[in-house]
Amino acid sequence: MIRSKRYKQASQLVNRLENYDLDQALEILKKMPTAKFNETVELHFNLGVDPRKADQQIRNSVVLPNGTGKVVRVLAFAEGDKAEEAKNAGADYVGVEELMEKISGGWFDFDVVVATPNLMGKIGRLGRVLGPRNLMPNPKVGTVTMDVGKAVSEAKSGKVAYRVDKFGNLHIPTGKIDFDIAKLKENILVIVSAILKDRPATVKGNYIKSITLTTTMNPSVKLNINSVTLEAKK
Repeated sequence: MIRSKRYKQASQLVNRLENYDLDQALEILKKMPTAKFNETVELHFNLGVDPRKADQQIRNSVVLPNGTGKVVRVLAFAEGDKAEEAKNAGADYVGVEELMEKISGGWFDFDVVVATPNLMGKIGRLGRVLGPRNLMPNPKVGTVTMDVGKAVSEAKSGKVAYRVDKFGNLHIPTGKIDFDIAKLKENILVIVSAILKDRPATVKGNYIKSITLTTTMNPSVKLNINSVTLEAKK
């Protein structure tokens, strides 16, 4: 693979054999040459889980205290008072039938979907198009709820959902590279704390096998698992 000059310059800042403390890793990321856009900072986990087992399918969500740095477009399937509640909370699109028709026609100009439980039977047929895009409302991540106002507010303010893939990996955005280190660190520690709490009781041995930190266009930095998890538990 041919790497750009910028990527090669960034690579010189990282020792691939070293596992860094979080503060060190963030300082390295901030020193790397940036792309022409505000890159997302991402946290990647490799977990010692078997996603084929139902009780080890890690799926949850967490509200980042400093947000993601991204403008989140929220669609709410709600009626009556709940529709008003969603609108007042800042939902970008609210309704049922007309939204279902637009989505069925190939419209996906939204990032998060929330719904009240009574409507799930009706919108369930959208699963074949929303599911592959990880947009289908799900009670496990708090997007199927009667408290639609709270769900919309959390999504707009920086709630991120995550789900382990078939290889035991998690990929979670933690903010933007223009965030200061303190805000990125706070977001990251909240995420690590959430992943630790998600540990299935049936997992034996090492639960977290690796944690890496990276930006959209730059090489990754390996984190010292013990150091980061200890900070997250404080």
